[in-house]
Amino acid sequence: MRQTRSYRWNLVVLAIIGVAICAVPDSAHATIGQARAVQVALVGAPTPPTTILADTGPLGGPMGAFFPQLDTREASLLQGIIPSLLTGDLLHATTIGWEDQVASEASIRHLVLSIAGTTITADFVMARAKAAAGTAATGNSDVVGLFVNGLPIMATGQPNQRIDFQGGYLLINELQSSPDKAAVNALHIVITGVADVVIASAIASQ
Repeated sequence: MRQTRSYRWNLVVLAIIGVAICAVPDSAHATIGQARAVQVALVGAPTPPTTILADTGPLGGPMGAFFPQLDTREASLLQGIIPSLLTGDLLHATTIGWEDQVASEASIRHLVLSIAGTTITADFVMARAKAAAGTAATGNSDVVGLFVNGLPIMATGQPNQRIDFQGGYLLINELQSSPDKAAVNALHIVITGVADVVIASAIASQ
């Protein structure tokens, strides 16, 4: 009798799992969301170190890969410090998945980046990305009070605005997009042969 009940319960569990898997919409496999406030990669070493601050990680709720479209992830720091390279306040990143859309954003205040003789500062930096079923994915950024080596830089809001300086370049509102995906880096700093730095990054795909 006990063996019969155990067998029946096993069948019930397998049936529930099967229904859950079948119920997952095909679009779930394309649902992507992630945001991070800072990523600094140093180059030139045999194993280049990468430092990441306030990273949500990818969407993927309690059901793991089955239901990433029903998840919320958040990461924050009151102060972010990478010794001798970077400081910033109120680092924040969040990504949210719904049935039919994904929204991600990341931000940092009072940014100071000093590396290889180049200093970049900003009062506020934010990146946003959104993807929704039936509409084109979008991405944008806000950059306030930006200075490069003491010179004020006006962020135009146009995608992929480039500022060249001695030893490297800066991309403002770096955007890669397709109808169903947007990836935005508010600031992308490349110091040739030294470092690759991304400030405020957001990704959304539906």
